[in-house]
Amino acid sequence: MKTDKQSLLSKDGVNLLIPFVLITSCFALWGFANDITNPMVKAFSKIFRMSVTDGALVQVAFYGGYFFMAFPAAMFIRRFSYKAGVLMGLGLYATGALLFLPAKLTGIYYPFLIAYFIMTCGLSFLETSCNPYILSMGSEETATRRLNLAQSFNPMGSLVGMFVAMNFIQARLNPMDSQARAQLSDIEFEAVKESDLSILITPYLYIGLVIATVFVFIWLTPMPKNGDTSKDINFLPTLRRIFSLPRYREGVIAQFFYVGAQIMCWTFIIQYGTRLFVEQGMSEIDAEVLSQRYNIIAMAIFCCSRFICTFFLRYVRAGLLLSILAIIGALLTIGVICLQDIYGLYCLVAVSACMSLMFPTIYGIALEGMGDDAKFGAAGLIMAILGGSVLPPLQAIIIDQHRLMGLPAVNLSFVLPLLCFVVIAAYGWRTKG
Repeated sequence: MKTDKQSLLSKDGVNLLIPFVLITSCFALWGFANDITNPMVKAFSKIFRMSVTDGALVQVAFYGGYFFMAFPAAMFIRRFSYKAGVLMGLGLYATGALLFLPAKLTGIYYPFLIAYFIMTCGLSFLETSCNPYILSMGSEETATRRLNLAQSFNPMGSLVGMFVAMNFIQARLNPMDSQARAQLSDIEFEAVKESDLSILITPYLYIGLVIATVFVFIWLTPMPKNGDTSKDINFLPTLRRIFSLPRYREGVIAQFFYVGAQIMCWTFIIQYGTRLFVEQGMSEIDAEVLSQRYNIIAMAIFCCSRFICTFFLRYVRAGLLLSILAIIGALLTIGVICLQDIYGLYCLVAVSACMSLMFPTIYGIALEGMGDDAKFGAAGLIMAILGGSVLPPLQAIIIDQHRLMGLPAVNLSFVLPLLCFVVIAAYGWRTKG
C-alpha cells in the first residue's frame, strides 16, 4: 500500500504531496464558480423579466469563455509554465468576479455576461493548467486515478457554490414571482431589480477577494516544473498530430456531450422541480428553493460517487466503467422524461451518481501517452466545455414551449442529455480495451 501511495503522488523519487494539495484546491475553486452560476439562469430571468432562453445566455457567456481561451491558455502555458498558467487563471477569475460590482451599477444585463466571460477565461486557464499538471505528478499508470482523486474535490466547491446560491441569493431575492414582476410599473421594477442585484453580486465579490488571496499564496510557493520541457509552440503541427489520434479526437467529442449533459441536468433541475412543486400548490419562490435543495442533494451524491468510482478504477478499466455508468445515466434520463411526478425528479437527482466519473475519466483516457503534447491536448478537451454553452440554450428553447407531445416541455427537453449519454457510452465502449 505504501508503494501505491508513493507512485500516486511522487515522481523520480520526489514527493509531490504539497504541490498536489495546492493545485487540487483550484479544482474546488472553479467548482464553486460553476455551481453558484447554474441557478443564476433562473435568477437573472426573474430579475430582468426575461425568458428562460434569454437567461440561458449566462451559460453561453460562462462556457464560451472556456472555449475561446483554451488554446491561448495552452500556448501561454507551453511558453512559460504550468504555475504561470495557474496564476493567470486565478488573476482573470478574480477580475471577472470583482467586475460584478460595476455591472450592477449599470443596471443592465449584458455587463454581467462580460464579467462571466472574463471570469471563465480565468477558469479556462486553470483547467488547462491544473488537469495535465495533476496527470504529470506521478507515474503514467496512476494518472487517471490521480486526476479522479483531484477532481473529487471539485464537487466539494460545487456544493459550497450551490449552498451559497440557495441561502445567500435565491432565498433572499424578492419573493415576487415572474407573473407579479411583469405587472410592476417601471419605477417599482427598478427598485426591486436594484435590491435583487445587490443580493446577487455579494457572493461574487467575496469569492473575488478569496481568489486574490489564493493567487498570492501560490505565487509565493515553489512549484515543480513537471512537463515544462519544451518552450516551442509549434501550434499547427502539434494540433494536426494530436487530432490524428482517434482516442483523443473522439475524447474531445465525448467531453463536449458530457459537459453539455452535466450543465443541462444541473441547471434545469430548478425548472423541472419548480414545475412539479407549483402544480402541487407551492409558491414559485418556495418551489425554486426546494428544487435547489434537490440540486444540492444531487451534488452531494456526485461528490460521494466520485470517491467510490475512483476506488473502483483500481479494479475496472476506465473505459468499461465509463460505458456502464453512461448506460445507467441514459436509463435514468428516460425516467426523467417519462415520469411526471416526484419519481422523475428522483431519477434526475440519481443521474449525478453516474456523471461523477465522466469528466476526469474521458480526460485521462484521451490524454494517455501524449507527453508534452498534453498541454495542447488539454486545451482541446477544455474547449469541449463549449458543450455547456451550446446545449443548455437548446434545452431552454424546448422548455419555453411549455408543453410538447403530451408531456411538459421541461420533461421532454431531457431528450438532449439522453443523447449525450449515448455518445459517452459509445466512447467508453470503444476505449475499454
